[in-house]
Amino acid sequence: MARQSLDGKTALITGSAVRIGREIALSLAQRGVNVIIHYNRSAEHADELALELNRAGVKSWTVQADLSQSDSFQTLIKRSLGLSGSLDILVNNASVFTKSTVEDLTLEDLIKNIEINAWAPFSLSRSYAHEIKQGCIINLLDQRVFSFDMDHTGYILSKHVLTALTKITALAYAPHIRVNGIAPGLILPPPGESISYLANRSRTVPLNKYGNPSDIGETAVFLASNEFITGEIINIDGGRHLRENYLPQQQNI
Repeated sequence: MARQSLDGKTALITGSAVRIGREIALSLAQRGVNVIIHYNRSAEHADELALELNRAGVKSWTVQADLSQSDSFQTLIKRSLGLSGSLDILVNNASVFTKSTVEDLTLEDLIKNIEINAWAPFSLSRSYAHEIKQGCIINLLDQRVFSFDMDHTGYILSKHVLTALTKITALAYAPHIRVNGIAPGLILPPPGESISYLANRSRTVPLNKYGNPSDIGETAVFLASNEFITGEIINIDGGRHLRENYLPQQQNI
């Protein structure tokens, strides 16, 4: 399989000031990738990450954008190109995670999830494809699209949409732009939860443990550098997607 050097390339990573987005930025930077750090409200964290990446020897920039605004997509791509001069990799990582069941899911909640978790990545990808002749798109999905989560219905529906869009755009943008997805499992606890949240749920994982954010970062590096992969979704979940027949209450994370 063809592997290309990432040294000197540039990546735009949405929602990369914190959590998994931050780890993807660090992993790509270790391979010499310059990083455009997108954030909405986490300005301080974005500035801290930019300083860390600059000290590591790569270029980095911070860009604020509210992805719930329809005019932000093309603007974000054009601003990123204006800062770096090139844009080789787009990582659609930013998302919202709201709680809703089948009984209490509202149209407003569903629209909010689809707007940020599916429409924004799609619109950014489309704007990116209009501007870039050769590139790579990586979408952050969720292992739960292959199982069940009865407590986050709107969120899971939006990730199902993005899963389908990953394959659709892989076909639409070939051969010039590759599109792949990463579906994380138990990697980080939700905001407000401790590490015991992961430990208590690792019994549902065939490998009997939870993962590390660096597992996602290294997968992003692999997908960015392998030139013969498109339309694929890689589960980084210790095999948890294989247990899709678990009872819903055992699956909820």
